[in-house]
Amino acid sequence: MKVLIVSDAQSVHTQRWVSSLSKRGVEIVLYSIVPYSGDFYTTRGIKCHYFDLFDYKRENMSLLTPIRRHLQAIKDLKRVIKEEKPQILHSHFVTSYSLIAALSGFHPLVESVWGSDVYIYPKKSFLHKWLVKFTLGKADKILSTSNVMAKETAKYTNKEIEITPFGVNTSHFCRTKERPRDKFTIVSVKSISQNYGTEYLIRAFAEVVKRNPDLDCSLELIGKGPFLAKMTLLAWSLGIEEKVKFRGYISNEKLAQELEKCSIACYMSISESFGVSAIEAMACECPVVASNADGFTEVIEDGVTGIIVPRKDYMAAADAIEKFIHNRELVEKMGKAGRERVCRLYNWDENVQQMISIYNKMA
Repeated sequence: MKVLIVSDAQSVHTQRWVSSLSKRGVEIVLYSIVPYSGDFYTTRGIKCHYFDLFDYKRENMSLLTPIRRHLQAIKDLKRVIKEEKPQILHSHFVTSYSLIAALSGFHPLVESVWGSDVYIYPKKSFLHKWLVKFTLGKADKILSTSNVMAKETAKYTNKEIEITPFGVNTSHFCRTKERPRDKFTIVSVKSISQNYGTEYLIRAFAEVVKRNPDLDCSLELIGKGPFLAKMTLLAWSLGIEEKVKFRGYISNEKLAQELEKCSIACYMSISESFGVSAIEAMACECPVVASNADGFTEVIEDGVTGIIVPRKDYMAAADAIEKFIHNRELVEKMGKAGRERVCRLYNWDENVQQMISIYNKMA
């Protein structure tokens, strides 16, 4: 079976899907409207086609330039379809990716929603909302990684939406050694941005430090983002700059090693469509303190595998973190419960096999 996937080549989510499907015998060709210069795909024998759709953002453009570039992308995708002759076209992200896939006229067309494409994009204007409805209307199959995101997507289509969780490799994401007992380490694997609530996480940690002046603790922020400079300044202004570690990007292959060094994970997102970062932490037996954003409330069992707190409420987050600081047995108990939940519901091998079954039915 040959599947042409239209998705962002730079995304680790795209990389995980295409590499896993390819390993299981699906012939994958990737079409990305964002260029990629790495060797991830070539080293795995995955053929890629690139079209720099958004190059107009780097130049002085007229109002018609985006329309012209999208029309050129549609023409280019049609060329690739004719050349590759796929059995299935699968687009990820219901904006430009799925739009050009829908306008290519190819069927069967599978569309996967990712999050901001249904939570944020359609709320920008009437036109954006219409484009989402139009694009979803062209799909033969619509997929969502979570029930809460499927519910949001259903506002723009009457079609059935199938749940395809984006789990983790539980053999890779696991705990191989005991967590340090002499230090309390909090980890967050997210973009340093406003949407992911980095400010509230840092303020919560500052409160924890204030309440526990003799505690050897640190906050490990793994990821890059537009708010890095601002958040670095915030940590300095709160007097905790030596305890907040901005680690930058760490590859998925090395992430498990970082997670098992930590005591708990903490995420204060304003919005979250699924919460794979929380699943990765739970797989490594790290309990999770998280905001009540939709994605977290679905994957975290409050009081069993972690603690859910209100969005932006950094004092509540600090209280939750302190429960783990003063009860290390609770860390171990919830950590093991989280691992069991991930193995039961979010096993990556089963997720990939489910996707292959969908392809077989579509083909």
